[in-house]
Amino acid sequence: MAGTEKSGRANQKTRTRKDLLQAAARLMKEGRSVTLEEVAEAALVSRATAYRYFPSIETLLVEAAVDVAVPGPSEVFGDVTSREPVERLLRAETALYDMIAANEPLLRTMLAHTIQQGARADDDGKLPKRQNRRTPLIEAALEPARQEFRPAALRELTRALALIMGPEAFIVVRDVLQLDDAKTRKLKLWVIRALVEAAKKSAARD
Repeated sequence: MAGTEKSGRANQKTRTRKDLLQAAARLMKEGRSVTLEEVAEAALVSRATAYRYFPSIETLLVEAAVDVAVPGPSEVFGDVTSREPVERLLRAETALYDMIAANEPLLRTMLAHTIQQGARADDDGKLPKRQNRRTPLIEAALEPARQEFRPAALRELTRALALIMGPEAFIVVRDVLQLDDAKTRKLKLWVIRALVEAAKKSAARD
């Protein structure tokens, strides 16, 4: 029971955070300056709650802009008929990579804010520091082929893919590996194939 309650609180915190981001995005579309108090009111939460999740309006607006820019599963897979997991995952990775490349300064600023917030916590556990935008894309990519994997292997595959998809991986290939776009896409395809094959082999051994 305690575990269920803890999970419920975590889900509620994630929803509250998402509500604040969506409210901020709506207000930003009006083309005027926005305050954290206005966002809190639009999200139907208190000013104190809003400040717990976002210490400044700048932090909130940066991530709200990112939230709007990230493509959803329906945008990425709406016209896709293929059920092949590598092909679908590569499509998801390409959509994320292109979005990050187009919004690189914004994403770097968001990551910097996240790092600065790392030590902040609430009274019953840490508040979510980021919205999990990549996992829904990964899950949508794998959904048609989920029967090809054991549940445990599918779960670990999803987590492993999250490590190589997103702004953190983008910064690694740009700043650490110093790869151009062509080499980055080739490397990402190699890693995706390797992870999918490993997960399938796990099922085959059972």
